Amino acid sequence: MDENADRENVSRELVDGASGRWFEDLPVGLVVRHALTRTITEADNLQFCLMTHNPQPLHLDAEFAAGTEFGERLVNSLLTLGLVVGVSVGDTTLGTTVANLGFEETTFPAPVFIGDTLRFETEVVAARASGSRPEAGIVTFEHRAHNSRDQLVCRARRNALMRRRPI
Repeated sequence: MDENADRENVSRELVDGASGRWFEDLPVGLVVRHALTRTITEADNLQFCLMTHNPQPLHLDAEFAAGTEFGERLVNSLLTLGLVVGVSVGDTTLGTTVANLGFEETTFPAPVFIGDTLRFETEVVAARASGSRPEAGIVTFEHRAHNSRDQLVCRARRNALMRRRPI
């Protein structure tokens, strides 16, 4: 059997790789449960603290952290925020956003510890056409992260200028 001959007779479909959603594909109430999860390692936390020049002993010093109400080191909350937004990009804004317009509110209701595995979801909480850019709309996302104990560890609302679907 000639495999090359078989391949020539197969119809092929060309599809683009993963991309975000256009403004029209982001209705209020849409909740995206992101497939990607992340276990936070000691190296992640250390590297993030080093890159951001954050010497906080609560993140870096096990002995110091043991004497706090948490009893162990906490993951830098800005690493958690970066992940909650970053993980969402592939499913929401990859190649379809014009700009991040800012954050309305960010909360960290429970701590993240080294070794915690986080899961992420994003909800569209508001969407409107742009008043100054007819080719775009403004979407408010609420990004959420939960740990493996099902505790909410981060909630962040952000506004993004999103492209409309090309005509």
